Amino acid sequence: MNINPFELMKNAQKIQEQMGSLQDKLADISAQGSAGGGMVEVELNGKLEVIALRIAPEAVEGGDTEMLADLIMAAFSNALEKTKEALRQELGTLAGGIPGLSDLMRTL
Repeated sequence: MNINPFELMKNAQKIQEQMGSLQDKLADISAQGSAGGGMVEVELNGKLEVIALRIAPEAVEGGDTEMLADLIMAAFSNALEKTKEALRQELGTLAGGIPGLSDLMRTL
């Protein structure tokens, strides 16, 4: 990734405004992932914070905590992939205006 520091300094004000807009958008983005046929659901926001975790009662019957842990991890991974895709779509246009950020967005 080639970032020209002189270009960054020249556009610092614009970048700062766009980053403020970016922070606002992150809180509004959310995605839900699930595992076990919907027995476990995880919802993340654009800041990659867990905002909801739902576990169906049948997921904890029998005390199989290893299976429950696997379901939670799978649901989280599913939500993470969906959140990354939502971030790429939502922020793609904004990233085009910030030097170097479009390259960063491709790594998500």
